[in-house]
Amino acid sequence: MAISLGSPGGRRRGRSRRTAMAEINVTPLVDVMLVLLIIFMVTVTLPAVGVPIQLPESRANPVEETPDQVTISLDGDGRVYIGDDAIPVGGLPDALTALDRGSGGQQPVIVLRGDRSLDYGRVMAVMGELGRAGFTSISLVTDGSVTPP
Repeated sequence: MAISLGSPGGRRRGRSRRTAMAEINVTPLVDVMLVLLIIFMVTVTLPAVGVPIQLPESRANPVEETPDQVTISLDGDGRVYIGDDAIPVGGLPDALTALDRGSGGQQPVIVLRGDRSLDYGRVMAVMGELGRAGFTSISLVTDGSVTPP
């Protein structure tokens, strides 16, 4: 960066010329990238299913998520959801037969999320329909607990 001191008499002659700045200010770029990184980290850890459920507590090991898994949720009122789509009463068998069975004949993993206030019989009825439809790999989702029962 150059500084013009002017003429010896203290007066300037003509216009002062500024030189081009040869440095790039990367601070705003870093700030934006950090904000985008934080947003990405928060949204990746959010649950994939938007059905609000109070999961029961358990000390079971966490289930690994796979891209071909099918999430079935039972809310506090006993309504059944496949992903985010509500299934009408009595329509679970038809909805299960319409599911994509995966490539190569391998069944997708079923992830069952049930509200803690549900009757055990309601959860078992859904599991019975899953077994009847031929789904044998079913994972039950719970919240982690630090104290043993």
